[in-house]
Amino acid sequence: MRRFALRLRLRILVALSVAMTCGRGAFAESAADASSPLLPDAPQAAQNAPKPSHPVPGAIATQPNLAGKQTKRILGVIPNFRSVSADVTLPPQSARDRFSETTQDSFDYSAFLFAGVLAGIAQSENSFPEFHTGAPAFARYYWHTFADQTDENYEVEFLFPTVFRQDSRYYTMGHGNVLKRAAYSFSRVLITRTNAGHSTPNFSEILGAGGASGVSDLYYPSQERTWTKTGQRWIVNVGLDGGTFIFKEFWPDMNSRFFHQKD
Repeated sequence: MRRFALRLRLRILVALSVAMTCGRGAFAESAADASSPLLPDAPQAAQNAPKPSHPVPGAIATQPNLAGKQTKRILGVIPNFRSVSADVTLPPQSARDRFSETTQDSFDYSAFLFAGVLAGIAQSENSFPEFHTGAPAFARYYWHTFADQTDENYEVEFLFPTVFRQDSRYYTMGHGNVLKRAAYSFSRVLITRTNAGHSTPNFSEILGAGGASGVSDLYYPSQERTWTKTGQRWIVNVGLDGGTFIFKEFWPDMNSRFFHQKD
């Protein structure tokens, strides 16, 4: 449990730090958005982008406006394939789309690196004494961690969204004050969209995270298979996903202000 709690603290702290950094600019926009709903669930009508004008001779080039625009990777490394830029409407996902995106998330090179980092932290804390010590112990921590994250990805992003016909992507709000956006993003663990774009309880997240916690009982030591520990893993998995949504919400602000990364 300490390993899962550490993961939760790390992601939430990162997400909150991003939110605080972006807060000043977000609060300045809040007056213009006062009439908008607190937690927009239905996709907005697609906007027709204006055609780019021809460059004016002698004009000074400016930085592109990246506010609200997601990138396929964060800082060129962290996969961000399922994030949708603000005010963008996409066609419904097919089962094939979900499977492809889930496979990208699960077997991207960064997934192997992230599993290694978490395995090292868990081993340093002796989270599972049954794994013993040394290189064989690290191997056990590693494959358990990788199996955990892969199983949850396929249940939360593919299996249950296909069964319930829900959209597993994260739709960026991109405007409003920081508290409004943080509340919206974290609430996505409880509220999502149907394929038709309507708000619905996020059965995919809740049941998928719970199912992944139950599946882990098949390969963890018997001491880790109690109802209490399985329930704790379930709650921590949902909390981790909520923290990830907060980070994704504010990544475009960070990118626009500091990194200017373009796909």
